[in-house]
Amino acid sequence: MTDTPIVLVDGSSYLYRAFHALPPLTTSNGQPSGAIRGVLNMLKRLIKDYPASPMAVVFDAPGKTFRDTMFDQYKANRPPMPDELRAQIAPLHECVRALGLPLLCIDGVEADDVIGTLARLATDAGRDAVISTGDKDMAQLVNSHITLVNTMKDETLDVAGVEEKFGLPPSLIIDFLALMGDKVDNIPGVPGVGEKTALGLLQGMQGGLDTIYADLDKVKTLTFRGAKTLPKKLEEHRDQAYLSYQLATIKTDCELEHGLDDLAIAEPDREALKTLYRQLEFKAWLAELLEGNDEGVDDIERGTPVEPTPPHQANADAAVAATSSAARTDIIITEQVQLDDWLERLRTARAFCFDLETTSLNYMEADIVGVGLALEPGEAAYIPLGHDYLDAPEQLDRKAVLTALSEALSDERITKIGQNLKYDISVLARYSIVVKGPLIDTMLESYVLDSTATRHDMDSLALKYLGETTTSFEDVAGKGAKQLTFNQIALEQAVPYACEDVDITLRLHQLLRPRVDATGRLATVLDELEHPLIRVLSRMERHGVALDAKRLHTHSQELGERIRELETRAYELAGREFNLSSPKQLGEILFEEQGIPVLKKTPKGAPSTAEAVLEELALDYPLPKVIMAHRGLSKLRSTYTDKLPKLVDPATSRLHTSYHQAVTATGRLSSSDPNLQNIPIRNEEGRRIRQAFIARPGYRIVSADYSQIELRIMAHLSEDKGLLQAFADGRDIHAATAAEVFGVALDKVSADQRRSAKAINFGLIYGMSAWGLARQLHIEQSQAKVYIERYFDRYPGVARYMERIRTQAAEDGFVETVMGRRLYLPEIHAQNRARRQGAERTAINAPMQGTAADIIKRAMIDVDSWLQSQAETRNSDTFDAWMVMQVHDELVFEVKEDQVEAFIAEVKTRMQDAAQLDVALEVEANHGANWDEAH
Repeated sequence: MTDTPIVLVDGSSYLYRAFHALPPLTTSNGQPSGAIRGVLNMLKRLIKDYPASPMAVVFDAPGKTFRDTMFDQYKANRPPMPDELRAQIAPLHECVRALGLPLLCIDGVEADDVIGTLARLATDAGRDAVISTGDKDMAQLVNSHITLVNTMKDETLDVAGVEEKFGLPPSLIIDFLALMGDKVDNIPGVPGVGEKTALGLLQGMQGGLDTIYADLDKVKTLTFRGAKTLPKKLEEHRDQAYLSYQLATIKTDCELEHGLDDLAIAEPDREALKTLYRQLEFKAWLAELLEGNDEGVDDIERGTPVEPTPPHQANADAAVAATSSAARTDIIITEQVQLDDWLERLRTARAFCFDLETTSLNYMEADIVGVGLALEPGEAAYIPLGHDYLDAPEQLDRKAVLTALSEALSDERITKIGQNLKYDISVLARYSIVVKGPLIDTMLESYVLDSTATRHDMDSLALKYLGETTTSFEDVAGKGAKQLTFNQIALEQAVPYACEDVDITLRLHQLLRPRVDATGRLATVLDELEHPLIRVLSRMERHGVALDAKRLHTHSQELGERIRELETRAYELAGREFNLSSPKQLGEILFEEQGIPVLKKTPKGAPSTAEAVLEELALDYPLPKVIMAHRGLSKLRSTYTDKLPKLVDPATSRLHTSYHQAVTATGRLSSSDPNLQNIPIRNEEGRRIRQAFIARPGYRIVSADYSQIELRIMAHLSEDKGLLQAFADGRDIHAATAAEVFGVALDKVSADQRRSAKAINFGLIYGMSAWGLARQLHIEQSQAKVYIERYFDRYPGVARYMERIRTQAAEDGFVETVMGRRLYLPEIHAQNRARRQGAERTAINAPMQGTAADIIKRAMIDVDSWLQSQAETRNSDTFDAWMVMQVHDELVFEVKEDQVEAFIAEVKTRMQDAAQLDVALEVEANHGANWDEAH
């Protein structure tokens, strides 16, 4: 046999399995792509594992086969192919061909038959064959020269492997299938004979159908259950058994136009692959292609934009698209005359792009190493200021250069362009340089265009919109413990890296901005909310909030004691010690030793001990309740009481979180190091953590929180008369809903009824079903359904809004906030019901969440502007106050003690005026020595 085997890939099998087993992926224009990605991953692995082997990828051809003629009910029970799967067949075929792989689709037979025939031809020609499939039927082909490989399960089956897996040799697999049948293909088999019975028959008789039917009396003597009654069944269905045998047999004598010599792998069509990867948004593979082109990529190719996101937006400007990094001129500025020339150009420019190269990603620790500048695409400059490696050339004085640049940076007439400008602004503030004038951030341009995109960093945007792979920091600085800081990087590498950053950023802006302008009201969202917020967040982060580390340390010790007590209690309830953090050990105790019913299983089939499962079990069983308490306290300790003190700046004793504008799909801000959005407020332990957020001496913490803002937005959007009137009358909206749903007078609403109404109010705006409401209220689903029906009867405008927004989302593919922010819904037309309903729930809720996000951003901008004007005209009548945190619908301030009451009145007015809705916004504000007291 030849050393290199022929590899035969069951493309149809892998396509189905990838579709059902892998998470669904959809491109920005709605093209399903998850199964394509899964199959291509498998093919890439096979090419790597069998580098010198001929290969064929075989798919089922459309239309009937000889088996349909043999048995007209063959595969009759199969449901229609899902639209999301059908849509992936043609592009997958294109990708396979572009990879240089022979692709076969033969009319009248199945892929299995083509593979079987090619495998026989290979062995006849003295070659081994490897069949890559996940189909058990293929085991019948295995012999000493044919093996199966399943890349999804990382499984290889030779003759011994088949016997181990199925309990039978390959020669009996067809008989096995014939006896038990196949529901998927509607092969009838013998009624009453399942997998175990078929296995027992074949093992006991030591032969196949012919052996069994030659001696039915012997079947009675077999020892497995039901053997005595089997002969009658077998005799009654003899013809059916042999028909099933024929249906299950893979043909190995198909007439093929392609021979083994036609299976050589050709050179990949790189141009076709680039086009396909751009269309399918396979960014990493596109990057590999671009990086792997040793001859470089020509200008037109590098500039070809990826399919825009979203799909209906205008094409990229041709001039921007035609410019590439390959044609860029890089300038290093090390002489004063060069600097003077660029300073003059900056002074007379309407806009320029800049980017700082620094020693750290943490702006509080970052020293400026150099500055990148660009005025037009294709030309960029880098001013090195702090490269201090051993033989670094002489550079201009950092202080002098920054002082000179500060004139242009602080010129209010000049627009500043950058990527993640908040970082650069915060670093420059450490050097007492204030960036003024209009700001343009390409990260935010991308974000408002499509907030559902996962990445808005420069490297991802360059690949997505320009089709270019940029130089990563690791490319020039190395990785891991030996990674260099930028001051240690030689100018030969630093200059092109820094120049690329500003050039790419400027080109991205020139491409993205026209799309923003051409799409609805996104320009307003960008210019009036996102860009002005950059400076607000920078100020908040730099100011920080005071933290009482000693209080947290004490709290952490107490939590540790309670955690140990819960561990002891868990051991008592379990009857033995175990690792409370081990899902496996916990599952054994709960479901095997204690016999608690399994509510849900993991994808691998193990009983689930996820939080939602334990939460439900905790209603009836003590151990899950203890585990839930233990998990909750352990998370609080590790995430907050232990971690927060480590994040405090020792110089100021203040905590400086990082706010992120371009993360959430709805427009809400997120924060990290620490994440302030998830500190619990509904339990005592969470409130104790908030007590550690304090005001400095002589100041108070003021918390101002929008009251029921999403319900007010729902009233505005739905125009429901009942809701509008309830808010206009100043009624407690939850009590008002309870009165309507439960049919009682407003003053007779009980605490439990109000609680249930609150769950209904908030549940419905999140698209909660009767099942979900029943779980939350611990009532029967039928009762929850009645509550929901009553709610919609009393508030019909809400029901009409929900139906209207579903229809609109399906027609447009997106929904909008009151201020015009868009959220795209790529799965609104999904064939899969669960995914489609998920998109519909998002369509209902996103306008409310997004509008709430827009409102608080507007409030932050207005309040910050007022506070800055106060700071600039500081006198006895101005307020001494700082905005220190933003959490969900709440703003937190640090205010001079004797100004608190007057400040609250002012800030409430400004927050309530942030938007004009049909329902007046209401802000609740209070103050205290710490955050908990103020809330």
